[in-house]
Amino acid sequence: MPSSLPPSRRALLAGAALSLAPALARAQGGTSGTTPQPAPGAAEARSLIAAPLKARIKPEPAPETPVWAFDGTGDGPAAPLVLRVKLREALRLRLENKTGRPLSLHWHGVRNRNAMDGVGGVTQSPVAPGASFLYEFTPPDAGTFLIRPLVVGGSSEPAGRGLAGLLVVEEAKPPVVDRDVPLILQDWRLEADGTPAAFGQVAFASSSGRLGNALTVNGKPVPELIEAAPGTRLRLRLANACNARATRIRFDGLKAWVAAVDGQPTDTFEPLRATLPFQPGTRYDILLDMPGASEPAGAVVALIGSGMPLARLVAKGDAVAARPPVAPIGENRLLPPEIKLQNAFRRDIAIAGGAVFDKGKPEAAPTFTGDPTRIWTLNGAAGRAENPPLFSVKRNTAVVLALTNTTAFPQSLHLHGHVFRLLHPLDDGWEPYWLDTFQLLEGRTARIAFLADNPGRWLIGATALERFDTGLWGWFEVT
Repeated sequence: MPSSLPPSRRALLAGAALSLAPALARAQGGTSGTTPQPAPGAAEARSLIAAPLKARIKPEPAPETPVWAFDGTGDGPAAPLVLRVKLREALRLRLENKTGRPLSLHWHGVRNRNAMDGVGGVTQSPVAPGASFLYEFTPPDAGTFLIRPLVVGGSSEPAGRGLAGLLVVEEAKPPVVDRDVPLILQDWRLEADGTPAAFGQVAFASSSGRLGNALTVNGKPVPELIEAAPGTRLRLRLANACNARATRIRFDGLKAWVAAVDGQPTDTFEPLRATLPFQPGTRYDILLDMPGASEPAGAVVALIGSGMPLARLVAKGDAVAARPPVAPIGENRLLPPEIKLQNAFRRDIAIAGGAVFDKGKPEAAPTFTGDPTRIWTLNGAAGRAENPPLFSVKRNTAVVLALTNTTAFPQSLHLHGHVFRLLHPLDDGWEPYWLDTFQLLEGRTARIAFLADNPGRWLIGATALERFDTGLWGWFEVT
């Protein structure tokens, strides 16, 4: 049963405290050479070209950086793709790969058709350089969703070179706001000459992942400047598209209200101490009013070092009329009002692997020895399409997973094709929001519950892409 404590005092908050193959591809109907034929009368597919170009990631006089980007994505050459569709509107998008590596696009958080989930090597064959693939689906839910490259064994490089995007599915009756602003965080690891550091480094994959030395928001050096009249109501769509950078974000000088978590609406609440956990793959919809002209500028700050502003909000112009109080944006009636835990199928999943610390030399860097392609495991097996499923259940079965992190590092995890509730330790309730991504601290166990109502082969795996590439994923089956 849901928690009786108010959302403003519970832990997204506990989320931070837990701080939370070809054969298969053919079986799912996806290949890099053939694509589904459009139904009679279907809209023409939009062409989306992924290609190399140069962009300014660090301010001048630093040199420009060779990146990969989607064409025509907006303000600036490295700006992430932002797609907007209406609820119940079909999306038809032909990915054309003009990079030098295989690609596929995962629609992170969309409760998608399995063949369109975009996991190269599992739900489709990777799109080879020079080839294309048609993504064709109708998102069932309104919300804010990430678009991430996700090829088994080859995700870190395309994401680390800049490929990312946001899918915005607008509600039938969206909340009344003056501006709807995406803020997409990316983390870049660059050499002195502006080129990306080498990919595939075991030291990154076996420890904290590819942490960068430059941050961008919407493809430009931080902070993003937002100017608006005092009292202007904003909807900020915050999305973490970093390879591995997990942080916390704080709202300075702003009264922020969380309206949706991981794309799913929730009762609006103010974050405890004005901060939220922000792992790779996480999204928040934030409603706020611009501060007054006499007030200092507000900021969205990443708690990195002494604090790094991601966006500055500056009042400019004449004040607008007062807006009505912030209200919830409406529940998603497609999701179950409760999950019957007493009848749930239960499975324990242990996360293991990675580098280890020398307890006799706590100051020494962690080390890893072993197969560099199989650094991480779930229940003893590194992720492979040919592996047996972690479990198999019939459609509409309630599932409870007990996830234990036996590694020396926090783990950010993502459930494909479904959304879940984060359970309280005694299974006596759950946090008052739906999630598809959360962080699990080292040495901890967390339980998640979901209704397995989407048929297909679905992944649960790391959102830190170097870990995903080196084994930290497994798949389950809904029949």
